[in-house]
Amino acid sequence: MKLTTEQIVTDCLTLFDWAGEYLDYSQSNFSLKTYKEKKGAFAGLFKGMDADLSPDSITPGMAMRYLMEQANNRSGNAANKDRKNLAAGWEWGRKYISGFPLETQNPFKAVDKFSEKRSPRYVPPERDFWKIYSETKGQDQVMLLTFLHLAARRKEVFNLTWEDIDFENSLIRIWTSKRKGGTKEFDWLPMTSELRKVIVKWWQERPVKESPYVFICLNQENFCVEYFGKPYQNRQHFMKKLCKKAGVKVFGFHAIRHLTASILYHKGYDVSVIQSILRHKSPTTTNRYLKSLGLEATRDALEKGLSGPGTVIPFKTKRALLR
Repeated sequence: MKLTTEQIVTDCLTLFDWAGEYLDYSQSNFSLKTYKEKKGAFAGLFKGMDADLSPDSITPGMAMRYLMEQANNRSGNAANKDRKNLAAGWEWGRKYISGFPLETQNPFKAVDKFSEKRSPRYVPPERDFWKIYSETKGQDQVMLLTFLHLAARRKEVFNLTWEDIDFENSLIRIWTSKRKGGTKEFDWLPMTSELRKVIVKWWQERPVKESPYVFICLNQENFCVEYFGKPYQNRQHFMKKLCKKAGVKVFGFHAIRHLTASILYHKGYDVSVIQSILRHKSPTTTNRYLKSLGLEATRDALEKGLSGPGTVIPFKTKRALLR
């Protein structure tokens, strides 16, 4: 296989070649979760299929039968995810792989989306958060408060470094790759006085001064020795054990992000404010997010918007604060 500056060239393009090139690209440009989702879609498609066939051997009918099988055996949502990932892979191949069937219709886009049945995401009661919070101390307590006050994702908190904390201006820089194309970007968020207080204390008391990361593995048991002093990757059983200890329904780190959005919504903050805190690029995404939590943001916005002049609460970024 030879590479040029513009296109990937193969002597005889096969389904295996196409999938391999696109997955290599995806592994470098998307999160691990997204990469695994795409890999799973191709693995399912090729099951029982000759991967040495050419891409144009896949017809809309074949794509429909495969996706229908996923909808029946898994869910409509799972089928739609496979449809999205395989269609994206097809468009990528059309753009970057020489010899890819340009004139052939994208067989996955030709398939209509499947109906989905989604239940609202679980939002733990605020009291349950404070119950598990009271069961922790030191770094763990600081970490939980960071999740709540920043509405951050797990990886964003685990990757937080001391360079990302601006104590002078009470700001925290959050890096994310949850943007189109997997581009890594950052936003500066205001650090509440309560959060600043506990992070300052943790900075002063942290046992591993040389680590650039705010939160690191401090467990020195045998199975954790090799991870000591390194940033967390998963903390797989931490929340489950903590919830059971506190006697509350089990929830994870991401549910705390849901909780933050729910608290702000119920306190009457404008969707635009919640959008800034969640760091969504579009208010439509925030509306959809709130709806997935069982919160009717659109109806609330209409009621507020039609009842008279409203008040917009500005969300200051670092640039605005430092002017």
